[in-house]
Amino acid sequence: MHMVLNMSRPVRHPKTGIFWLRKRVPVDVEKRFGRKIVTKSLGTRDPEEAKRAHSEALLELEGRWAALRRGSTPITDREAHFFAQEIGARWLADHRDNPSEQFLWHPEIYYGIWSHYPLPEKEAQPGIPGSMPIENVFWKAMRNLCFREARTILATNGFDADILSLLKTAKAVGAALQKASLELQQQERGEFAPGDEPQESEFNSRISSAQTHSASSLMGHPGPITTLSGLIDGWWKESKAAGRKPSTYESYRNTFASFIRYLGHDNATQVSAQNVIGFKDHRLSTPSPKTGKVASAKTVKDSDLSALKAVFDWAVRNGHRRNNPAANITIKLAKPQRLRSKGFTDSEAKAILAAAFNLQPGGEQPKTFAAKRWIPWLSAFTGARVGELAQLRKQDVIQRDGRWIIRITPEAGTVKTNEAREVPIHQQIVELGFPAYVSAAKEGHLFLNNGAGGDPLGPLRGLKNRLAAFGRSIVLDPAVAPNHGWRHRFKTIGMEAGIPPRILDAIQGQAPRSVADTYGEVTIATMAAELAKLPRYDILQL
Repeated sequence: MHMVLNMSRPVRHPKTGIFWLRKRVPVDVEKRFGRKIVTKSLGTRDPEEAKRAHSEALLELEGRWAALRRGSTPITDREAHFFAQEIGARWLADHRDNPSEQFLWHPEIYYGIWSHYPLPEKEAQPGIPGSMPIENVFWKAMRNLCFREARTILATNGFDADILSLLKTAKAVGAALQKASLELQQQERGEFAPGDEPQESEFNSRISSAQTHSASSLMGHPGPITTLSGLIDGWWKESKAAGRKPSTYESYRNTFASFIRYLGHDNATQVSAQNVIGFKDHRLSTPSPKTGKVASAKTVKDSDLSALKAVFDWAVRNGHRRNNPAANITIKLAKPQRLRSKGFTDSEAKAILAAAFNLQPGGEQPKTFAAKRWIPWLSAFTGARVGELAQLRKQDVIQRDGRWIIRITPEAGTVKTNEAREVPIHQQIVELGFPAYVSAAKEGHLFLNNGAGGDPLGPLRGLKNRLAAFGRSIVLDPAVAPNHGWRHRFKTIGMEAGIPPRILDAIQGQAPRSVADTYGEVTIATMAAELAKLPRYDILQL
């Protein structure tokens, strides 16, 4: 399943049409809750009903997190049914195409799994061979499934797995699976809910190539895309119109180029799940010709496999393939060792800022020199993503009501949230002369030398690498990222200074923590007042 879900409102699944919720877990309960993001089906295709269900689900989550803050509590019946809904939705999705091939869950014996232990099929008849009680083997598999899913729910949502909570949750899972299986039985008989009837567009890929070509020709449309390079181009054409970022396209395109080189051909119709598994193993064991390093498991999972899944999923939805060969292939990542904070220490931060302040022009481009001179300081006092700062333009630095402000906007390049925001410039940066540098600069990007067509994406990637190399030359510890370490440090020193989390999030461009945080705006005046609390960096005492 591949979809982009909004944190603050329900979003429709592109294949099933069912709305979903996605919510970031508050940092203070994240460890006890067991995950960073909650994703669940809202179980409806109706937009108004989805809004209502979304609001109720958020209230349930907020209540659970409040309980975690108060201390450990057993799961309630209502909470158990809330979390079990996702199991039922997944069961429906997994068996949607072939409900007749679902053999594990038997609705006709469902109630017996709780009332009979074991469940006899018939009474023994004295003197009749073979008439001893025969245990119904299905109840055991169904009951085990319920308890297995219940343990997962309790573990991943921060509940204690006491006997009562486990039984409550297992029964809630059973109820969800029973409801889903009854719906699958209806679908097997051809009884579909309104809007869920099979559509011709779902099965175009099963038509023979000759029939498809003939039908497409009569309709004036091209036939199926049969090359991998064609699939990535077709995916991007649609994704670009839907607002996806060029950086995502570049990453996916690089993955497909590597995949084509690995396969030795560009034929999309010949790709199998074994090919994808082989590519995964190849990436995990073969050094890159550019860097000489082997890709990490996280990179292969989050970049390579995500790209293959997304594009092949698009191909299936648009009738170019019968199946997604990457659909069920993943890598189970172990939690990495964490030996230190992800943010810079005081001494590391001062060392980088001192090196930036004392940097002398050399053989590099003037804009690259300027980036090394100013971006570390801007990072230190805004916590912005380094790419957002690297793509600043002259017109993005303005003075209003006596305050200097930077405007981070998708108009300048790429912004992760795809939303513009304004952030005040700390007084120390003003005194160091950043506004004066901007005033003397030419129109356009302050730090990027754009290539043909003015596209900043390629130059931006190169500049980010050079900034990372500059930071790594000063802070040698590989356990801290030379660019991203500033975002973690900014949040740390901001909390130490007493800046409220909502204001820190607004400055850094992070998603609201709750529905309440989406009301009202964090103004420039509010940000400026809070940023003034941050201590200055005394780089002269190094």
